[in-house]
Amino acid sequence: MSDRIKHFLIGPPLPTHLSKHKHLNKIRALAAFSPDALSSIAYANQEIYLGLVVAGSVGLSQSLPVASAITVLLAVVALSYFQTIHGYPSGGGSYSVARENLGVIPGLLAAAALLIDYLLTAAVSLTAGVAAITSAFPQISPYHVGFSLLILLVITLMNLRGLRETGTLMAIPVYLFLFAYLPMLAYGAIFVMTKDPLPVVTTAPQPTQPLTSILLLHAFSTGCTALTGIEAISNGVPAFQQPEARNAGRTMIVMAFLMGILFMGSIGLTQALAVVAGPQETILSALARRLLGSGPAYLIIQATTMLI
Repeated sequence: MSDRIKHFLIGPPLPTHLSKHKHLNKIRALAAFSPDALSSIAYANQEIYLGLVVAGSVGLSQSLPVASAITVLLAVVALSYFQTIHGYPSGGGSYSVARENLGVIPGLLAAAALLIDYLLTAAVSLTAGVAAITSAFPQISPYHVGFSLLILLVITLMNLRGLRETGTLMAIPVYLFLFAYLPMLAYGAIFVMTKDPLPVVTTAPQPTQPLTSILLLHAFSTGCTALTGIEAISNGVPAFQQPEARNAGRTMIVMAFLMGILFMGSIGLTQALAVVAGPQETILSALARRLLGSGPAYLIIQATTMLI
């Protein structure tokens, strides 16, 4: 009975000789490896906003410059991992690079850092996803810990079923998110170009701190959570279909390009529309509500944000 339950939840054991048939094509691989990276805009934008809103309108006016600096760093990191993919096609990412070039101890330190990073990413991503839903339905906010743990259980079972199954299942939230969010950004760009800009001073709260270099650096460092998950593809090169390195490299380029569009697009619209989040609301929820109202389109954005 226990084996039946286990096989139902995580699938039967996979014979080694069949593992090559479970490798991922680029569409499934993007879905399997990109949720951490693409979903990071949900909390990176929030951290930049929280870091700058204390300086009022003067601080919020620096959102786009801070995001631009982070996007440049994103391009540099993506290029670095693109080279890593072709230089170390056996996978392992930072661990392989550090171990081969610096020795065993630095390699283990890099691996330990990645394990901690993945744990923190899971925790932050889950809470950010639940925050997207509680922004739409504040009445369920007291149960956010329970919702987060339930989603964690579901994600754990999905991953235990194997890479191919995970990629197939993850494709649904990933591509739903992209097909919902990219049109909203396009609509927002048209909205900005056809309407008179609203000065951020008219909506920003009163400052509680002056804008300083330390405050800007803090917003930059917390906003760098936008880079979370970008290393996942370089860690999993062997999971790709042949030629592994070429397919992984192309997937990395697409993922980094999408990350840049989502991140810069959402930050740019937030600043251009002078969006300020209300109590118990994320800045992305406030942006979606500003553009789409509180109807079905807004709920779709929040649901897809939670799913990814």
